[in-house]
Amino acid sequence: MGTEERPDRAALAAEITGPLSRRYSTATVLYHHALAERLGLGPTDLKCLDLLHERAPMTASELAAITGLTTGATTGVVARLERSGLLAREPHPHDRRKQVLRPTAKAVREVQAVFDSLPVATDALVEGFDAHQLTAISEFLTRVTDFAYQRGALLRAQALSPGGHRATASPEQDPEQQR
Repeated sequence: MGTEERPDRAALAAEITGPLSRRYSTATVLYHHALAERLGLGPTDLKCLDLLHERAPMTASELAAITGLTTGATTGVVARLERSGLLAREPHPHDRRKQVLRPTAKAVREVQAVFDSLPVATDALVEGFDAHQLTAISEFLTRVTDFAYQRGALLRAQALSPGGHRATASPEQDPEQQR
């Protein structure tokens, strides 16, 4: 392969971290909205259920902290998921005043049933990639997921200052401004 055929690394990296990532993010959000509709849930309820599936057990206050939802909004999500049989509350093992939240077996079955019913085989998505390429894709998805969680938390932290005014980040608070 001649040098004229090799993509410019900087241009390719900019494409991946710019327009391709935004396009992927938008498609993913829209897909999850459709998935939520299929399950008879709102998008926020589905994402909270996903977080509980991934990280359970957790308390409602922990769920609120991760999502940035108010405690009132989190209470509403928990109540709706519990009424639909998708979430169970259990006593906290170390604090009688708290409850831990877990998705029910019904939730796991119903979400899995929707994924299983999709006509597109996910195996086709990784067809043609060798183990080295799949390792790179896995590493990228892990990094971009961690980045999104971290940046989301930073954006929420910057949203309002203690006085209720929009806060601005100083370079010490925002690693992106240090570059």
